[in-house]
Amino acid sequence: MKTPTVRVEDVVHDWHVIDASGKVLGRLASEVAQILRGKHKPIYSPHIDTGDYVVVINAGGIVVTGKKAQNKIYYHHSGYPGGLKTITYEKMFAKSPERVVRMAIKGMLPHNILGRNMYRKLRVYDGSEHPHNAQNPVQMDL
Repeated sequence: MKTPTVRVEDVVHDWHVIDASGKVLGRLASEVAQILRGKHKPIYSPHIDTGDYVVVINAGGIVVTGKKAQNKIYYHHSGYPGGLKTITYEKMFAKSPERVVRMAIKGMLPHNILGRNMYRKLRVYDGSEHPHNAQNPVQMDL
């Protein structure tokens, strides 16, 4: 008996809506990353993108535990000598809560071409409205 392998043509990408209000950032990000990878499906294969599309709404209602709001720091570099830039979680969240959620989820995906393709299936919105009703997304509880 041979184990059947998954082909790209056989994969069906569904749409899911997740409400982030009141959820802890890291726990939400790990659940969303698993859905984007397709690990919740029985046809999961690590070398094929079997994941689904995910729409995260109410990103402004996300919370962090402990003193992460004051102590967590995001870094990026301009590419020039002495070009290291830092910003705290509080400032980043006040400026763009969607970016905080996107960065947390992106860090939990594979760091290669396959992970970048999975990341493209993520949509994050600050409010409760989203323009993806035509795709008939299914509400998910985490």
